[in-house]
Amino acid sequence: MSLSPLQQRKFALIAVCLSALMLGLEISSVPPILSTIEQVMGASFRQLQWVMAAYTIAMTTILMAVGTLADRYGRKRVFVIGIIAFGITSLICGLTESAEVLIVARFLQGLSGAMMLICQIAILSSQFRDGVERGKAFAWWGIIFGAGLGFGPIVGGAILALASWEWVFLIHGALAVLTLVLSIVGVEESVDPNATRLDIAGIVTLSVAVFCLVLFVTQGPVLGFGSAAALGIITLSAISVIGFIVAERLATRPMIEFSVFRIRKFSGALLGSMGQNFSFWPFIIYLPIYFHVGLGYDSVQTGMALLAYTLPTLFIPPVAERLSLKYQPGVVIPLGLSTIGLGFVLMKIGSISAQPGWWILPGCVLAGIGLGLTNTTATNTITAAVSADRAGMASGADTSGRMISLAFNIAVMGLVLVEGIRAYLVETLYVVDSDETRFLAEKIAAGDVTAVEQNAELLAHISAPLDAVHAALIYGFGWVMTYGALSVLALAALSVMVFAPWRATTTTIREGCEGYM
Repeated sequence: MSLSPLQQRKFALIAVCLSALMLGLEISSVPPILSTIEQVMGASFRQLQWVMAAYTIAMTTILMAVGTLADRYGRKRVFVIGIIAFGITSLICGLTESAEVLIVARFLQGLSGAMMLICQIAILSSQFRDGVERGKAFAWWGIIFGAGLGFGPIVGGAILALASWEWVFLIHGALAVLTLVLSIVGVEESVDPNATRLDIAGIVTLSVAVFCLVLFVTQGPVLGFGSAAALGIITLSAISVIGFIVAERLATRPMIEFSVFRIRKFSGALLGSMGQNFSFWPFIIYLPIYFHVGLGYDSVQTGMALLAYTLPTLFIPPVAERLSLKYQPGVVIPLGLSTIGLGFVLMKIGSISAQPGWWILPGCVLAGIGLGLTNTTATNTITAAVSADRAGMASGADTSGRMISLAFNIAVMGLVLVEGIRAYLVETLYVVDSDETRFLAEKIAAGDVTAVEQNAELLAHISAPLDAVHAALIYGFGWVMTYGALSVLALAALSVMVFAPWRATTTTIREGCEGYM
């Protein structure tokens, strides 16, 4: 039975939206189960960081390359391969009992996720050519992707409460089968006859730079940041960055054209995209631990509390769009980043108050509102700031900037959390500063309350060690909230300076005066 073009487009849209839903869920539904994975697999704190970071690093690594491959060999073909690979790697994630295997599977899952993500945009652009119809298709895609991100925490918490942590991954096996069938039936094949060669040098140098940077942050405390090994890792990262810049300048069709950074709207909006990942998104990795262990919430309560953090991101973008039309993105994006920062300030106040819930949850809502103001506004501004033939490159730069900053700040926030806990143990509880103390701080950061029994000797002089460990965790999270607030507020200020919205106002006034005269 043959399908009409309208039916085919409907199936294609459902397939694209389902794949977007899977991508969103695999970012935000995993954090609520990290503490369970730590207990079941005996995973270390750094391994839990890599469970999340491996996914984002992998997406960054091949995102640009997949776009070129899809243009050359067919968007549908690459999309189908990505769906199959995502389903298989999701099953591996859910069936493994090894933290090391889980990290590798998450990396492969990120690679297949990048294949789906880059093809989603290309398929919608190719198959929905009418302006109104295309606008509706992209709107549905954005809503479903946002729903996956926004409701992921409560989905992860609910699955953990009703079934087991494995189903957070296994459910994507069934979704992948349904998505595969719909894509085979509905998606039309399309290619770009002008597709260029892969930028191998750019891909390799960027991948090495990001990987070594995250490795330096996560392994630095163990190796010693001043050790030869750690310095070698960060030096390799710096050399790779230089190599990437050289490679892109020599490439005929580079992944990133550095000339676009001279465009104020592009650079200011890119700071907005990255600013979210210095604060909002990496913090969601650790926030479930704070709710579950710090505030004593159960799995469902933790998921509901996380909803206060993510739900505003679904409803604020239409408001942000109207504000952008009235006041321009150069005002809205820094305002959004500043709102995220104020949310973190409220959370920090809550972390030192007698009733933290009264401050933490309003802070979460405020941060979510800030993200809603910033997220889509930044993306739309980035693509609109360049000519139509460079929109793909601009979108790729936006996605890469987001993923790189996310992977880096997952590692940095983890480091800040551990150092805050360690500082409390040493300076307040007078625990001897040693390798064992750092290991204890990492166990506490992962939400492992059994660390009290395992380190009884270190805490022998403390009358209520369980309460002391709880206080250390809260103190460490205060450091993380401070980092989130300061970093996003700094990027908000930098974004304002780059946008320089007063320039546009001055130009408008000058043009109005000239017209009057």
